[in-house]
Amino acid sequence: MTQDAAAANRTATRSPAVMLTLATVGFLVNFWAWNLIAPLGNTYGEELALTDFQVSVAVAVPVIVGSVGRIPIGSLTDRFGARVMFPMVSIITIFPTLFVGFVANGFALLVIGGFFLGIGGTAFAVGVPFVNAWYPPARRGLALGIFGMGTAGTAVAAFTTVGIADAYGRPAPFVLVSVILALYAVIAWLVLRDSPQRPPAATGSMLARTWQTLKIPATLQLSLIYAMGFGGFVAFSVYLPTYLINDFDLARTDAAFRTAGFIVLAVVARPIGGWLSDRFHPVPVLTWCFVIAGAMAVLAALRLELLPAGTVAFLAMAATLGAASGACFALVAKVAPAGTVGSVTGIVGAAGGLGGFFPPLVMGAVYGATGAYTIGFLLLAVSALGVAAFTWWPVRRASRETTERTVR
Repeated sequence: MTQDAAAANRTATRSPAVMLTLATVGFLVNFWAWNLIAPLGNTYGEELALTDFQVSVAVAVPVIVGSVGRIPIGSLTDRFGARVMFPMVSIITIFPTLFVGFVANGFALLVIGGFFLGIGGTAFAVGVPFVNAWYPPARRGLALGIFGMGTAGTAVAAFTTVGIADAYGRPAPFVLVSVILALYAVIAWLVLRDSPQRPPAATGSMLARTWQTLKIPATLQLSLIYAMGFGGFVAFSVYLPTYLINDFDLARTDAAFRTAGFIVLAVVARPIGGWLSDRFHPVPVLTWCFVIAGAMAVLAALRLELLPAGTVAFLAMAATLGAASGACFALVAKVAPAGTVGSVTGIVGAAGGLGGFFPPLVMGAVYGATGAYTIGFLLLAVSALGVAAFTWWPVRRASRETTERTVR
């Protein structure tokens, strides 16, 4: 191979499209690992004689750790770059994956394994600053939306884990994912490169950088937006089967199939939200998404027939919450100061994950107290419309001021 051909090959393998593809695959694979316990919740409950509460805790622990863990991982990415952090997160995730697959034969061990399995959920905070640096501002919304489709890893886990475990034994899905994580880590180390436009590595202690990031007004504003957008998506992904079974007497398979449709539509809508943000600006896209989501929550509260009104309401919520998730990180790319995208992403991503933790608890409590979900959906509607108003006034004003300072 001539020197010119070798140079052309290096350029091709380090193109933004290749980097985006590798980052998205890494996000998907780590999310797949992150969500391995949830599909086997009933299996663990039966085999380990766990109570419903213990199963809920075992499922929730990786979600909480994966959400909160994005804060330090985002900060570390600002310092060391994704070329180091993506392989590192992937390799570290292998150990708890195998631990849960082979060693976790009791509640305590399952919780310990799930705690460290949560590391896989932090990959999101690695990919956002990485993709952000590879793309110019006018194309970042779409690029980050495409990267966000890696959340489909949760759907892959939901669709495949039980089937693989039934066919080849409970450890089988954990072994498969561990092998894929190892392969990805090797490929990422060999091919992944941080963008030449990446800001200089952050300095100072991680705690100091995190505190400085929290003091940026946009950080808390974006956290609220993402807690509503992505948190709403996560909440419905977890609780929608229970709602459909309780309120419409659907079979478990039918409820799971409809929930899968909700997840797929939300994942597909994410890059659309990013693309619309590139074209118009994230603020109006977010505002309209939350207004429509709020209106659809009111429609769901009326408990009309599932076909067509109920289905339209939930599919519209899936599309708008997914698009809002993509638009939120298009806004991160616009308002986060250079060199802080990883840290901001970590905090905002943590808010999104935690935002999905509480609504199922509220819905369950409302149903237990009233025998209906009406109040829960009305609370969702009020929250969505409140965040829409917050986005259109304080966030729009802050975004405009940030843009003016950048231009000057």
